[in-house]
Amino acid sequence: MAAQRELQDFFFKEAKRNGFRSRAAYKLTEIDDKRNLLSKKDVVLDLGAAPGSWLQVASKRVGPHGKVIGVDLKVIDQTNLPENVVTMVDDVMKLTPESFDNQLFDVILSDMAPNTTGTRTIDHHGSVNLCHTALDLATTLLKPHGNLVMKVLEGEAYPELLERCSQMFEQAKGFKPKASRAISTEMFVVCLDRHEG
Repeated sequence: MAAQRELQDFFFKEAKRNGFRSRAAYKLTEIDDKRNLLSKKDVVLDLGAAPGSWLQVASKRVGPHGKVIGVDLKVIDQTNLPENVVTMVDDVMKLTPESFDNQLFDVILSDMAPNTTGTRTIDHHGSVNLCHTALDLATTLLKPHGNLVMKVLEGEAYPELLERCSQMFEQAKGFKPKASRAISTEMFVVCLDRHEG
């Protein structure tokens, strides 16, 4: 446990040192390094984007000719965010193609988490419901062959979620980054190459 705590402290300190808003930056960095989610010039939608560390990582990865739109119920501080980042205060459940002037996305990111209760089963189902919301949005907002990554808390409804992902994407796999806490049930479902139609 001590070694794990040291690792957590390492990511926390690294985030501070490198100007990232939270250690979550290293989760997306590792996922992208391993699975090649993001490309130069991509247009990216980040759901549940506050405080903004995924926006910071994605904006670098897509470069100045790409664009990242972050949506959250909370206001996201624009200080020091790159020019290719736009933020919106909105309820993810209410997003439609019209919310983005019918622009489609190359990648959708979701680090959304439910308000946790401490009861593992309730929190798990809450997180799975948010993943289904992200998948629903992907059906109308994600380009064919686009990619999606979303956070989920493991539990009994996880296999069914993965099955739905497999029907929508060429590849769908779970992944636990090193920056996730060892005791956490948090993991990420990485979905690559959305089927057409």
